Amino acid sequence: MTRCNTMEEVRAEVDRLDREIVRLLAEREQRIADAGRIKESRDIVRDEARVEDVVTKVRALAQNHGASPDLIEAIYRDMMERFIAHEFVLWDANRGL
Repeated sequence: MTRCNTMEEVRAEVDRLDREIVRLLAEREQRIADAGRIKESRDIVRDEARVEDVVTKVRALAQNHGASPDLIEAIYRDMMERFIAHEFVLWDANRGL
């Protein structure tokens, strides 16, 4: 990874990264939609063990990539809460509730 030397370079790189992040988030959203369709019970939409498993994995990934594990964990916890809320909406909608 090369360093940016001007604010223009920083902004161009952030814009490039945002395009990729949004693409990946859209793909993740589709997997959440699949889960909302597949899960048989509303009671299993929130899976605390899975949340903690994901946090453990992303903290390790953050460390391996030289990122702050605490920052990445906070971002992921917020993101997962929002995806869980979205999955509840989808689960209900899939069942006409």
